[in-house]
Amino acid sequence: MKKIGRLDRPDNSGSAKMFANPVLEKLSRTHISVPIVMFITVGTLSLYFGASTTDIPWGKALLTVFAGFLVFTFVEYLLHRYVYHMVPDTRFKDKLQYAMHGVHHDYPRDKDRLALPPFITGMYAVILYFLFDFMMGETALYFLPGFLMGYALYLGIHYLVHAYQPPKNFLKTLWVNHAIHHYKDPDVAFGVSTPLWDYVFGTAPKKPR
Repeated sequence: MKKIGRLDRPDNSGSAKMFANPVLEKLSRTHISVPIVMFITVGTLSLYFGASTTDIPWGKALLTVFAGFLVFTFVEYLLHRYVYHMVPDTRFKDKLQYAMHGVHHDYPRDKDRLALPPFITGMYAVILYFLFDFMMGETALYFLPGFLMGYALYLGIHYLVHAYQPPKNFLKTLWVNHAIHHYKDPDVAFGVSTPLWDYVFGTAPKKPR
């Protein structure tokens, strides 16, 4: 099992102090609504410019939006499994992993650190736009909204599973899987917004006999 947290915290409460500088410490925190609103706003603007400045048929546009969403769920899975849970076999990797994700496993109830700070979120949106534009031209105006909607959905679900009790419907699986990932086995259930890729790659939690 990979080492992912450092502290023996039976209640998983509290909050880590990441920076001695109070300004940096404040900037490292954000309410979950901030990045979600940013992503939805950028995605909506991108859809508007796609519809008003391109001749891409609506059928292709909708398929591209869905493709962007699906690609995000795949990227989410890969990042969570191979980057956030990298084996910390060097001092640099150990510090990097803890800053990116280990601290979240130590303090999963810290609601102010369930998303990246707004200035990093904004930078990601800009980088993604230019990357997609370079790769696919004007089609990126439809691919980007799908990708960002996936990102916003991931952030929203991740917040809900940490802040609220699981619902009594099919969405309960997301709550249960993430609880298993945090409190039983960090080497399974890497998908937060969907368990799809866990089933594809064999990392879905095993059902009790």
